[in-house]
Formats: sequence, C-alpha cells, structure tokens
Amino acid sequence: MLTIIGCGNLNRSDDAVGVIVAQRLQQYLAQNPNPKVQVYDCGTAGMEVMFQARGSKQLIIIDASSTGSEPGAVFKVPGKELEALPEPSYNLHDFRWDNALATGRKIFQNDFPQEVTVYLIEAANLNLGLELSPAVKHSADLVFEEVAATIRQNINE
Repeated sequence: MLTIIGCGNLNRSDDAVGVIVAQRLQQYLAQNPNPKVQVYDCGTAGMEVMFQARGSKQLIIIDASSTGSEPGAVFKVPGKELEALPEPSYNLHDFRWDNALATGRKIFQNDFPQEVTVYLIEAANLNLGLELSPAVKHSADLVFEEVAATIRQNINE
C-alpha cells in the first residue's frame, strides 16, 4: 500500500500547498482507481498522519517549507532525515508530521512505512489568504505530476 498525505493550512496562502496537491491526487484517483493507493488531507494534524500511515509499505508526505530558499523550490527528502521525536507538551497541536514519523516508527514498528519520502515546497507567502503564489502553484503542479507518476508505477508492481 502507498499512502500519500498532504499537510498544511488552507487559510494561510502557500501553507496550503500540501493539502491542495493531496486534493488533486484524490480527484486523480477517483478517475483512475488504484486499490494499492490511498490519499489523505491531514491538514495540520500530526497525530492523524501517524495513524493514516500505519500499515502502509510506502509513505509520501507533501507540505510547505519556510527555510529562506527561493519561493517554489522543491525539496525531495528521505523521511528518516526529518524524523523528530516530539518535545514534551500537553498540546496536540505541537505534534507535527515529523514527530508522527518518529513516534509512528517507535509505536507501530514493522507496521509503519519503511520507505518515506517528503516533498517540501518553499513558500513565498504564509499570511492569511486562500491563493497559492505563482511560484508555489507551478511547483505544486510539478509535484502533482511526479506523485501521479508514482501512483501509475504502483499499478504495475
């Protein structure tokens, strides 16, 4: 099973890019069904990422980044490089997808994806707003096409 998860906040401009790509992939799967692929919009819920990923062989996460790089830059990173155990907190909003990767692996062990890829798209604007900036929209299209190709490849495996 391949699980694809989009993360972000639809009300914060470019922060929505992971969710928007996930929604497009859900539409793609509705037209091109594949029982070996599932796509989720997990918004900003790290705990949901951990539970949706459970039982999958392969996991792809798509999210925005804010590193000071060129807006629209796409970083394709192995999940192991980004895993981070959560800091002690009483607030589940502090539990992010990077925490979900480390915690899910620890809790679910062999029932958690070993192959994790994270696509990070550098944001230009994280202020309140409902539109992606042009550079991020272009990169979202590129990531959509690359992940759709992975879905098509998954049919043949």
